[in-house]
Amino acid sequence: QVQLVESGGGLVQAGGSLRLSCAASGRTFSSYTMGWFRQAPGKEREFVAAINWSGRSIYYANSMKGRFTIGRDNAKNLVYLQMNSLKPEDTAVYFCLADPRPPPVVVATTSWDYWGQGTQVTVSS
Repeated sequence: QVQLVESGGGLVQAGGSLRLSCAASGRTFSSYTMGWFRQAPGKEREFVAAINWSGRSIYYANSMKGRFTIGRDNAKNLVYLQMNSLKPEDTAVYFCLADPRPPPVVVATTSWDYWGQGTQVTVSS
């Protein structure tokens, strides 16, 4: 069992930065693929980024490449999402996810095993 708690969301102006963190519980954290999805009002959940257990395999949605950076610290059971050059269209609830399968299997789906409660990110123009 893995429990995920996101933090770091808030209100930021366009062009600004935010760093989201996700604290995970469970002894198997270091073996899991971790990821971030987001959901804007009235829209479906959208893949943002994913990182494999070792941190050496990373995936981003095309619209986030170059602006967002995902990382993990297995010693601290943490995964983070550094978001730079934020745009109003990045406004959404951001969810932290965990799954035992490798990224190529899960990045194209929403059927991850574990989801956090989400943290709101609002980017003003």
